[in-house]
Amino acid sequence: MTTAYRPRLQQRMMLAFTGFTLLVSAVFGLFAMAFVYTVEDQFFNSALSQEAQRQHAGRTRSGDWREPAQDFIRLYRPGQALPEDLAEARRREPRSRELAGLGGRHYHLLTLDPDGSLLVAEVSAQLVVRPMRQQLLLWLGLWGGGLALLALGLAWWLSRRTSAPLARLAAQVASSRPEQLPTDLALHYGHDEVGQLARYLDGLNQRVAALIAREQAFTRDASHELRTPLAVLSLSCERLQARPGTAALPEIATLRAAIWQLQQTVELLLALARQAPAQADPQRPLLPQVEQAVLALAPLLDEQQISLVVDVSPSLSRDWPPALTQLLLTNLLANALAHGEGGSIRISADADELRLCNPSASPPPALLGSGAAGRLHGVKGEASAGLGLGLSIVRRLAERHGLQLRLSHRDGWTCVGLRSTSAPEDH
Repeated sequence: MTTAYRPRLQQRMMLAFTGFTLLVSAVFGLFAMAFVYTVEDQFFNSALSQEAQRQHAGRTRSGDWREPAQDFIRLYRPGQALPEDLAEARRREPRSRELAGLGGRHYHLLTLDPDGSLLVAEVSAQLVVRPMRQQLLLWLGLWGGGLALLALGLAWWLSRRTSAPLARLAAQVASSRPEQLPTDLALHYGHDEVGQLARYLDGLNQRVAALIAREQAFTRDASHELRTPLAVLSLSCERLQARPGTAALPEIATLRAAIWQLQQTVELLLALARQAPAQADPQRPLLPQVEQAVLALAPLLDEQQISLVVDVSPSLSRDWPPALTQLLLTNLLANALAHGEGGSIRISADADELRLCNPSASPPPALLGSGAAGRLHGVKGEASAGLGLGLSIVRRLAERHGLQLRLSHRDGWTCVGLRSTSAPEDH
């Protein structure tokens, strides 16, 4: 099952660019507001300092304080009452040189001497920043929003240039097939990180293609080489059975069964070596295919006195190739004959699954369970009694054609099921 593609890299880059731009704009706005307020306060403090110098110079010459030169600055002598809102603010913050009064009034203070003479600047009429604070914030907000939009567009453009080659490469890899692995991906990309990844994928695909070719060649050659000695052995068994007094020997029947099972394994290996792509066949009745596989094994079933029960409805059909059904069923039946406890074999089917059950000892726990199909490949422990190799070959061939093999054991019966990978799982 494939997950839906989401352009997360693009989204993350756009969020990162936009968030960083908004953060920088906010910090810049705070610094800008702090700067204009500081400049304004420094202007009033400079006016008070200049007035204090003038007062000290005048007192030196005349022995008393003068009237302030600027009308927003007033001189309060020791004991002289301050405005009520200023006096209340000084009681709350006695060390502050900048105090807020009532009715929008704002005061800056400067002490002239230890006796308590005080210069007070009521600057509400001289304030420049406060009346235009909303306009400043609006201006900063508009610039910040504009920069955020610009960053969003830049991030979108950059992320598209970055993620589009990755998405294109991912689509090329996803559309490739095991029998036709692309080895020219790097031709479509530059000498950047994506091009380097494409070159690595080309090298990997070349090694995988070579590995598949070697495996197919070995399996095909080995299968062809095994066919001749198996045919000779089968012919020799037939001649031995034709001799008087040897037809009923159990050793010959066992030898014939082993040879037949080897022949089926060789056929499976050849089918795997061909690696034909899975194609949807038309629906065909399943019961005739099962009967054909059973008829091929009828002599062995009779020799072992196996009771076969087939519970397959004539109305059931499958889109599996008949040759595939023949290979899978005959190998599963051969496995049941070789490793079962005899007595009977049941073949049943429903709309989702084809099952073959026979009485046997419990297979190794590693082969059972919901994930057993994935563990059949290469699993052949000491207690497997040969199940690992046979079922592994069957599983690989079934998966090649979109089928899933499941192994279970209950109440002394071992069941092998074949179902389409699109069929719902039983719980």
